[in-house]
Amino acid sequence: MTTTNPLLRDDEFVAYSDIRPEHVLPAVEARIADYRARIEQLVADPSQHRFDALMLAWENCEDALNRCFAPVGHLHNVRDTPELRAVYGEAIELLTDFGTEIGQHAGLCAAVRAIRARSDFDALPAAARKLVDDALLDFRLAGVDLPAEKQQRYRVIATELSRLSTEFEQAVLDATEAWTLDLPEGDARLAGLPESALAQLRQAAHDAKIDGLRITLQPPVYQALMMHADDRALREQVYTAYQTRASDQGPNAGRFDNGPRIDQIMALRHEAAQLLGFANAAEESLATKMAETPERVLHFLHDLAARAKPVAEREIVELAEFARARFGIETLQPWDVAYASEKLRIDRYALSEEELKPYFPLERVMAGLHVLTERVFGVKLVERTGVDLWHADARCFDLVDDRGDAFAVVYLDLFARSGKRGGAWMDVARSRKRIDVLQRPQAFLTCNFAPPTAELPSLLTHDDVLTLFHEFGHGLHHLLTEIDYPSLSGIEGVEWDAVELPSQFMENFGWHRETLDLVAAHWQSGAPLPQTLFDRMLAAKHYQAGLFLVRQLEFALFDFRLHLAFEPARGARVLDTLAAVRAEVAVIHPPHWQRFPNSFTHIFSGGYAAGYYSYLWAEVLSADAFARFEAEGITNADTGRAFRTHVLAVGGSRPALDSFVAFRGRELDPAALLHSYGLAA
Repeated sequence: MTTTNPLLRDDEFVAYSDIRPEHVLPAVEARIADYRARIEQLVADPSQHRFDALMLAWENCEDALNRCFAPVGHLHNVRDTPELRAVYGEAIELLTDFGTEIGQHAGLCAAVRAIRARSDFDALPAAARKLVDDALLDFRLAGVDLPAEKQQRYRVIATELSRLSTEFEQAVLDATEAWTLDLPEGDARLAGLPESALAQLRQAAHDAKIDGLRITLQPPVYQALMMHADDRALREQVYTAYQTRASDQGPNAGRFDNGPRIDQIMALRHEAAQLLGFANAAEESLATKMAETPERVLHFLHDLAARAKPVAEREIVELAEFARARFGIETLQPWDVAYASEKLRIDRYALSEEELKPYFPLERVMAGLHVLTERVFGVKLVERTGVDLWHADARCFDLVDDRGDAFAVVYLDLFARSGKRGGAWMDVARSRKRIDVLQRPQAFLTCNFAPPTAELPSLLTHDDVLTLFHEFGHGLHHLLTEIDYPSLSGIEGVEWDAVELPSQFMENFGWHRETLDLVAAHWQSGAPLPQTLFDRMLAAKHYQAGLFLVRQLEFALFDFRLHLAFEPARGARVLDTLAAVRAEVAVIHPPHWQRFPNSFTHIFSGGYAAGYYSYLWAEVLSADAFARFEAEGITNADTGRAFRTHVLAVGGSRPALDSFVAFRGRELDPAALLHSYGLAA
């Protein structure tokens, strides 16, 4: 098929420079029309109600629609414009409505049920049976068995939720970019900032075509200011701007306020859950997760809190005493915490992130990660040139097996910039499929590291290195799959509270000398990371582990309770819920005007609603899985092959716990997480 619309071409590599906003809606509408017509054909012909006919054709339809829209979603995340934003929102609503239409299609559901009831169903491969069972669950969760009026209400809710989620994310991006602070070169308020941070501020000013330096709320800049700026008033000013984004508070109060959207999102999620027969949105969320019940989630979080909070309380007392003695800070405030923590770490361990950064130039880290991937998983990354990409920062790599065959593709976009949403993520560009011919999987891997400047290359903190490893783990999960059905290949079909297993697993490599010898070398001299620095890194590994854990527990409990305890008559009660959670687990209490929920994209515009606990839940799996590598050698190719075979390759074709047991040879050890944080008794 030939077409002038780049989103409808069947080329393996999308021509990103050709994509225009006016292409989006016609492409989506065309794919939906083709999809709808094909499903009607299949449903109308009972002879097609077989796995190898209906299910495979349905997979093809779904994949074609996803391939059409994946580039649009990616561009919206990394190269947003007002024109693209407008059509993106319309397209999302079309896709959501159509998805609900398919999910409520009684004829299609009946056909799939007929496949499930066939006498030869049990003879199908396990992945095929899982595909059918997952489809039947999805029908239920879309309201296929509801009366017509309730189906229609559910459909309206789903579309409205997609609109609100999109608006939420856009408001956070706009609020982040709306605030800046311009200062002259040499301003005393910037005392304490390392040269790498000052270079970022100069670059931001240069990009804005102004003299001096520009402070923004981009994550690398914000983190540098909080950690290094000696001027307490400046830290408070930047903290206030960042922590009130998209809210009714702060310097842009009311301008991008997500508060009303949160109220609407919560009310609609609750209503949708009840339409489907669940008590609340938390119970609905758990229908597709390992944890299964709210009680298991809450027990897990409360047990972890009981172990972590006493440690965190000791850590915050130590920090407050240090800040008082060293800086005369009588009352430790949230904008003091990162600053004092960095100074205490230097005092205690003679270690600072700035001392480490020269040893982690991005190019060296990437080269080392390539070597690690080859040693452990038998996979080479070979850069592909001449690919039409969306930005000069973007790069494309083939994954090549030991026979020299390129079997997957990964796109990297690693630097922070205007028009790009914050954070780090992996997204699906294309899923593996072998229904007629093999379709190679493709993944987008996106971060927001400090870009190179005129003076310096891109230098990563050790935390940045771990973030890169984390997202690369997601990428490997998607790209090393051997499952041929798109709905089960890679990360697809994996329980959401297990999807972080490969990502958090990969972070562990970043703490081992063998790995650091691959990824670390001084950007000027090429010298390896000194042993003394490595020893200090290990000594500081569990520094403020309690504080980190209670912060994650605060996020997880807030998210879960918000969805579990929602009452329509009382509304979302966001701040009340947050205050109650903080009273239980927090040891750092932000000011009353702080509005972190208003930029909590994970749960209000991402896939983590009533599921943020997944990060900690999956970390139990990842810590226990990595313990086998520590016992057998962290670059042991046999162990890597086993992890690839039993975890990465199988995607969502079986329960995640079965994959873990197949790799580990035993049941899960819940104590693994505590050991990994140095909190085990």
